[in-house]
Amino acid sequence: MSESSHVLPECGVARFLLVLDGPWATLIVRELTHGPMRFTELRRALPGISPRTLSARLKRFEEFDLVTRTAYAEVPPRVEYELTATGMELRSVLEAMVEWADLALPVS
Repeated sequence: MSESSHVLPECGVARFLLVLDGPWATLIVRELTHGPMRFTELRRALPGISPRTLSARLKRFEEFDLVTRTAYAEVPPRVEYELTATGMELRSVLEAMVEWADLALPVS
């Protein structure tokens, strides 16, 4: 976690939801499990997400060391976002969510 200190709840579920709040958060993580992506690539992969929401989620993920932001000194500038090792640990959480949804909420 960065210098900005967060008061973390004792409950693990509450801590999880503090970082991965809202539907966009898990979908952003899902996209980043495939590898580094640029901001515009993430927006294209997540139709309906606003630039402001995407930016806010990515910054929050950086604060909690789930995502790294790499800026390349190019013209035009290029920035990529990538899951850290901690962020990649969420892959098993997403897989469990998919497994549960497939069993409990099958597509009609």
